[in-house]
Amino acid sequence: MDEQALQAAFSAGDDACLSAAIALYGQPLLRYCHHILCDYHEAQDAVQATFIKAWSHRAGFRGGSLQAWLFRMAYTTSIDLLRRRKHQLFAPPPQPPASDPDYIGAELRAALLSLSAEERALVFGRVMEELSFDELAERHGVGAPTLRKRYERARKKLAAALTRSGKECTQYEAE
Repeated sequence: MDEQALQAAFSAGDDACLSAAIALYGQPLLRYCHHILCDYHEAQDAVQATFIKAWSHRAGFRGGSLQAWLFRMAYTTSIDLLRRRKHQLFAPPPQPPASDPDYIGAELRAALLSLSAEERALVFGRVMEELSFDELAERHGVGAPTLRKRYERARKKLAAALTRSGKECTQYEAE
């Protein structure tokens, strides 16, 4: 099933529509959630929850871009997971080994976590997915000029965080 046929059939949907949506959008949503949450396993949970919500609320899909609708739902699901994580008192899970293809190094993870979830989502969409600001505007429900400015601020923040962590590493190496 192609993307346009899926968009047309999703709200009425049968099991084939759900399978087609998962096949078409599952991996991009997983990468998106992973870069917001900075945790691969939580990202898997977020994607699963996103598809469950989308399927149970499919009657609310009023046409337009199914992809943008799913990404918006994945974003809010990821934010909900971040809020829950904030309230947990347990230690974070151990870091995955560097051989994991979805591993984010400690320095980059720390720099990314200095950004808000919205900023991480924006940076991921622009850098990793190479989306235009118009495509990002559709996904985030905000105007392209606003996102362009937010992206520039997030980029500067990320660069500053990486510079700080680089200096810290250099100081430790010198000692």
